[in-house]
Amino acid sequence: MEQDDDVFDGGFGGPGPEDFANGAAALAAGLIREGQNLAAAAAALRATATPNPPGVPGGEALSDIRRQRMVLHTAGEAALRAALVLDAAALLAESRAPADHALRIAEAARKVGLPPATLSPFLRAAALDFRTDDAAARIAASTLATDLCALLAQGQG
Repeated sequence: MEQDDDVFDGGFGGPGPEDFANGAAALAAGLIREGQNLAAAAAALRATATPNPPGVPGGEALSDIRRQRMVLHTAGEAALRAALVLDAAALLAESRAPADHALRIAEAARKVGLPPATLSPFLRAAALDFRTDDAAARIAASTLATDLCALLAQGQG
């Protein structure tokens, strides 16, 4: 029996355009979850440093101003990263090439005073937190995250 060499043509060799669109959507959803976690951490830190009004039961606020300052700074940084991650998720919703995504994500990072590679751990985490059994979309999301991280690390973003 003669083997047909064209069997793997037409997108059967890897993820196709629809898979990359699904992968980008899954990455965006993962980034939203990461943003929610950062926002929750920022809110919890801010609550820790905020004194309770008189007569309201609860733990005492941090008494040492240096610790309170550190906690508020950390809360602010977490909130800033949450906003940046959510902005990146919104940018991924647009159909663009990875280089275009990286440029726009890097621009958003620079606007808030952070290096573009700040988003790399969040992109990798979003690719790992894939909530579907669509293998082609999973591969596409991982490929997209890897490409974006490389571009952001090179400063091409």
